[in-house]
Amino acid sequence: MNTQIEIICVGNELLIGKTLNTNAQWLGKRATSLGMQVKRINVIGDNVDEIASTTQESLQRKPRFIIITGGLGPTFDDKTLEGIAESLNRKLEINKKALTMVRKKYETYAAENKTEKIELTPPRVKMATLPEKSEPLANPVGTAPGVLITLGETDLIALPGVPQEMEAIFEESVAPMIKKETGRNVFLEKSIYTDGIMESALAPLVDQTMQGNPSVYIKSHPKGREKTPHLELHFSTSAKDSTTAKTCIKKAIAQLSQLIAKNGGKIRKTESKRQL
Repeated sequence: MNTQIEIICVGNELLIGKTLNTNAQWLGKRATSLGMQVKRINVIGDNVDEIASTTQESLQRKPRFIIITGGLGPTFDDKTLEGIAESLNRKLEINKKALTMVRKKYETYAAENKTEKIELTPPRVKMATLPEKSEPLANPVGTAPGVLITLGETDLIALPGVPQEMEAIFEESVAPMIKKETGRNVFLEKSIYTDGIMESALAPLVDQTMQGNPSVYIKSHPKGREKTPHLELHFSTSAKDSTTAKTCIKKAIAQLSQLIAKNGGKIRKTESKRQL
């Protein structure tokens, strides 16, 4: 079963630091919770060639899903679909289904604002101009549809960059696709906190524990200073069911706790348990 996913975030505003890339964090966490393995997250600018080349590179690795966020709107710098079309050597065309979605949205806006029917101007039609053989995904809270393109074993999905729209389309259309692929896979994470042992001394203990528990990933996060070390140890695993996941985490925590105690450290408390 291929559970790999890659995320591409498009937007000059992300590269220059004007906008915090919350989409990457949200998608990474949500995809992981659904049983996927996030293998790569790229951030690129609003450039057709850059979008095309990055998409091609990702497709060559054949992940199960590629999700691209940003650049689906009506403005001149919304170039994601043009870049995708170039990467696939496909033409852009007005998608009838997408155009109907866009039209209905503007009709709704007109009715809500009690104004005359809004004209479908070229910038508005642009949001319904998709690469050939694309399937539009309904946008529950915005105007621009998402886009689905199936390419062999990979589903390429483009979502708006506005977080509320991206999240809404993901939950309505993308999450069910992923869940169908991963089945009942469970993701479980738990943190323990330790005092009195430096991260450099802890490192070989973590390595030893991970070797004995290959399904569990352990990451240390310093919370104190080198002279007064206080560390969070984050354990995570994916398994076919919750019982297996809990057993794996429990075994790894017990082993590492014993090693820490033997090396003069103390486990202060356990926190932050999440099962999805």
